Amino acid sequence: MNKPKNFPEQSQELPGTESQMSPQPEIIRAGYKGSDKLKNKVALITGGDSGIGRSVAVHFAKEGASVAIIYKSESDDAAYTKELVEKEGQECLLFEGDIRDETFCNQCTQDVLKHFKQVNILVNNAAVQFPKDSLANLTISEVKETFETNIYPYFYFVKALESQFKSGDSIINSTSVTAYRGSSHLLDYSSTKGAITTFTRSLSKMWASKNIRVNGVAPGPIWTPLIPATFDDVSDFGQDVPLGRAGQPSEVAPAYVFLASEDSSYITGQVIHVNGGEVVGA
Repeated sequence: MNKPKNFPEQSQELPGTESQMSPQPEIIRAGYKGSDKLKNKVALITGGDSGIGRSVAVHFAKEGASVAIIYKSESDDAAYTKELVEKEGQECLLFEGDIRDETFCNQCTQDVLKHFKQVNILVNNAAVQFPKDSLANLTISEVKETFETNIYPYFYFVKALESQFKSGDSIINSTSVTAYRGSSHLLDYSSTKGAITTFTRSLSKMWASKNIRVNGVAPGPIWTPLIPATFDDVSDFGQDVPLGRAGQPSEVAPAYVFLASEDSSYITGQVIHVNGGEVVGA
């Protein structure tokens, strides 16, 4: 695998899919200090087994939250994330399955509520992408899978949790820089991310009177397993942003902590852009 240029090496050794990445992603900075910003909270995270989702789970645990993670099939990755969460003294539940299945999503939600009695933070993060340089190479089945994975479950989970969310709780949706500037090789993926941005703004208005905040994070080029798994050559990955490199999951997750905590109590319907300096429109 060609690793990105100008990319700092990391010393940690990770199991699962991330162990095959060079360099390996940084989950959390060595000097990161939690301050109980999410103490006694419960977070449900989709796609929490690796990449940004794993980093968010560990940061949330560092801030005092218990975590439930939904993942598709990478059991080794999920088990390691659980281990990292538990090292922070927090509980972690794992659920393996396909979030395209509404019944599965509802059952996971019920199981989390039964165990923890509450969910205070929902992080909609799981996604797939199928890079294609032409429409001729993009199949309708791939388009369906992208939409059914990347946006449909957002509706499943917020509907399942609506009746138990209370004032002060929050939802954080993972959109993308591609929703704002487009992507010639990620037509269906960027379309779903645009839908997520609009979903975020619309739901925030719907639930503002309940003081349930709905925000998003729009990562740029972040070094996660999804990148080498879907691109043949990643040597130039992230080189075209002003900072000149790809970002680490550890550089994105603190934005989720901010949006989940009381520090962002006057923020809803907004998106934080963690993209290495690329200026994007509203």
